[in-house]
Amino acid sequence: MKEYDINILFTSSGRRVSLIKKFRETYLEKNLKGRIITADLKHNAPSAFYSNKHYLVPRVTDDNYLAELLNICEIEEIDLVIPLIDTELVLLANNKDLFEQIGVKLLISSKKLNEIANDKLETYKFFSKNGIATPKVFSEEDLTIENFKFPLLIKPRHGSSSKGVIKINNKRELDFFKDYIPNPIIQEFIMGIEYTVDVMTDFNGNIKTIVPRQRIETRAGEVSKGITKKDIEIINAVESVVTKLPGAAGCITLQCFKKEDGTITFIEINPRFGGGIPLSIEAGANFPLWTIELCLGATFNKYELDWKENLIMLRFDDAVFSESIGYEDKSVNI
Repeated sequence: MKEYDINILFTSSGRRVSLIKKFRETYLEKNLKGRIITADLKHNAPSAFYSNKHYLVPRVTDDNYLAELLNICEIEEIDLVIPLIDTELVLLANNKDLFEQIGVKLLISSKKLNEIANDKLETYKFFSKNGIATPKVFSEEDLTIENFKFPLLIKPRHGSSSKGVIKINNKRELDFFKDYIPNPIIQEFIMGIEYTVDVMTDFNGNIKTIVPRQRIETRAGEVSKGITKKDIEIINAVESVVTKLPGAAGCITLQCFKKEDGTITFIEINPRFGGGIPLSIEAGANFPLWTIELCLGATFNKYELDWKENLIMLRFDDAVFSESIGYEDKSVNI
């Protein structure tokens, strides 16, 4: 008989301190027993100082990455793995059975959904095929005959965290950045109010909640200032999108614009906890508790929207000070 309720491993934990702290708070509030383990490429990742134990692992692209994670899961008796960066989602989804064989669940959507989300062109095709408003992606033929008008947006086909996303104002910039950005896609530039929307689903895709967060300000591709909004038009549009996603599970983060004419235009799918998720949690959408309940076998049959509207998040830099290197065992009662 286990002496704990659930042990969780956060992979690529990096700077995700706020999220890990929210999980720790849930353990305390619900009197749950368990350990939060983190793993990252760096021993001095800030998250290392907020987990019970931190492990160093190779890069996601390393041949030994999966073996290292599986080893950690066995040593720490992990019940649930929560990946936190885009670059490992397809890999983990494709090897989900290796974890299940040792009794470990992955909070991860299907391989197909992760492949769609990891490829901006496939994301565009998915939205278009399902009649979901999205910025037009211009083909080489469109560019050759100049079947477009400026401004445009250029970004890497397989990029993440808004890296390499550039507004293009004229042909000179277009010619330059087409060669500068790796494997670029070029699309229509959209104006409007930008939202990031957090959705929680169970392993059958049933929705627990939808929380739109208006992006007031971003830094390095991540929201630094935001506010929760109960915009029913956005909530309904997001619900329609999520029901079409193949194999949605856990937290799904969608990005969209609401244009002046009210059109809701979707631009990205991120099948993981987004960087701004602490705002949704603080507003009352208890993603950590629902995640733990999922791991313990729960399904969602009640749609909840009883989170707080107009809650503002203003993020700022904080620091960890330590004379240690950060990855020794820090076993404490969470």
